[in-house]
Amino acid sequence: MTGVKELAYVVYEVSDLADWEHFGVTLLGMQLGDKLDNGFTLRTDEKCHRWVITEGPADDLVRSGYEVESSAALEALVATLRDAGVEVTEGDSELAAARRVDRIFVCADPMGNEIELVTGHADAEIPFHSDALLGGFVTGQGGAGHQVLLSKGVSRETYLAFYQDLLGFRISDIIVEELAPGIVADLIFLHCNPRHHTVAFGDMPHPKRTHHFMVEVTDIRDVGTAWDRCLAHGQPFEMTLGMHPNDNMFSFYVKTPSGFAVEYGWGGLLIDDDTWEVKTLDRLNNWGHHPMAAEVGWLQAAIAKESN
Repeated sequence: MTGVKELAYVVYEVSDLADWEHFGVTLLGMQLGDKLDNGFTLRTDEKCHRWVITEGPADDLVRSGYEVESSAALEALVATLRDAGVEVTEGDSELAAARRVDRIFVCADPMGNEIELVTGHADAEIPFHSDALLGGFVTGQGGAGHQVLLSKGVSRETYLAFYQDLLGFRISDIIVEELAPGIVADLIFLHCNPRHHTVAFGDMPHPKRTHHFMVEVTDIRDVGTAWDRCLAHGQPFEMTLGMHPNDNMFSFYVKTPSGFAVEYGWGGLLIDDDTWEVKTLDRLNNWGHHPMAAEVGWLQAAIAKESN
């Protein structure tokens, strides 16, 4: 296998480290990993980190770490990228040590998102533990989770040539829904392992490089308790509880302190490439996932009706 096997970790640059530590550990139930000179790491499983949080003004995704199977597979992938004209630089020992990997190469996708291709993402020295969760997070062969990135006007043909033809991702499905007259959501979902999608792309108005990152839990009750914690702490929501028609994820979307979102979900679909059929769907949600302001308005109307 010479392509990407999983999303190993993400690196975010954030302006408020204290808010982020509270958000990740107290609200989402992650485990604090290492304290860094300019931030900290967050764990969701046996790995040393899945999220690297660094201090800075971007308040956005700055790098995505994708792991390949072996050193030989990494060299083959780097050669493929270079033959296609992609600039790829080998990271030095200092960067490899910081990411806790054996080898690391750095490149960028057609939107300018920086990518780290790695082998040997290390386990932590102590077992994963969360004081908040009843179960755990779903990682394993599915990697850290999934992320939805903005295509920023780059054509689908161009970024698929990179992610599909070079990195080895496969198309899961496409969703096209008219949200309002003249406003169309058009997203494509890609996988590199049985997780329904590891990365998805949409061309929609959004100030960030990333729309959201999804973490999945093993116990449906943890979706409810995380929802309650976010409500109780006044954390802004992007969307309410709901379910997607493509990956069957039951989830909600909560805003991070940096403004993009985290999807917190349970029950995601796994893909068998031998039997999977790519489809184009016409809606983003089977039910729910309403904008929070809309749901608040409906609740207020129901309260007013009851008062009368």
